[in-house]
Amino acid sequence: MEARVWGARGSIPSPGHETARYGGNTSCVHVALEDGTNLILDAGTGIRNLGLALPEVLDGPLHILLTHLHMDHIQGLMFFAPAFRPDSEIVIWGPASPEASLEDRIARYISAPLSPVEVRELPSHVSFRDAEAVEWQIGGATIRADSVTHRGPTLGYRVTEGASSLCYIPDHEPGLGTPLSALEDEWISGLALARDADVLIHDSQYTDEEYPSHLGWGHPPLTDALEFARRAHAGRLLLFHHDPLHSDDFLDAVAVTAAERWAEMGGPPGAVVLAAEGATASLPSAA
Repeated sequence: MEARVWGARGSIPSPGHETARYGGNTSCVHVALEDGTNLILDAGTGIRNLGLALPEVLDGPLHILLTHLHMDHIQGLMFFAPAFRPDSEIVIWGPASPEASLEDRIARYISAPLSPVEVRELPSHVSFRDAEAVEWQIGGATIRADSVTHRGPTLGYRVTEGASSLCYIPDHEPGLGTPLSALEDEWISGLALARDADVLIHDSQYTDEEYPSHLGWGHPPLTDALEFARRAHAGRLLLFHHDPLHSDDFLDAVAVTAAERWAEMGGPPGAVVLAAEGATASLPSAA
């Protein structure tokens, strides 16, 4: 499989000359499986450019896996070109809620007065499915979802094709104020989902200095993101969901700090990078 980042920013789009290198679009990652199946992880504003880049005629449905329904993870849906093509088949997966169905909750955004078009008016063939905390098949991949600590029903996803696996947890506050180094594995949400993943895409919105004033907001400090990857034994870590106030220069400094702390933890060099729009990760399906 091959994964490509189309949006790595968190909270709100932040386009501009100071964010051009890492990108200003919010969360979206495209995963192409070897059998041609297309998976899309979250539908932030990055999905707009992805939709324009996809072929107009696709062999099979597009599967969009939403981690949760905060605006920065769904606000690109109304600008996703395949949704306006009558021949497109789109399956949207997301967390279940006792409050309302997934379709009804998304329809609150894709409806008046926020949108000129209703979900039911989209010309494409769209279906909605709850992503329960179980495993299921999409194309040649096994998909696994599990709840993670964030505000509101939130999932992390693991995509396994052959011998390779990618874990995607873009919004996650596993410690909730307690350093992960002080917690046993069984008390850390998402750890079992990420265990031994070849590539882990994980939230790292705040620096350690910023975190105390954002406790409980649903995102970790950098040290917890690194400790989570270390405890999960992830092969590679892409730090994700960059704060909209963090410029490219600021993120460059974060990257240096992350590499230094990763080395202090005994991690292999080059295994930790900051996600940027256009970055790709190829994972061979064979062992």
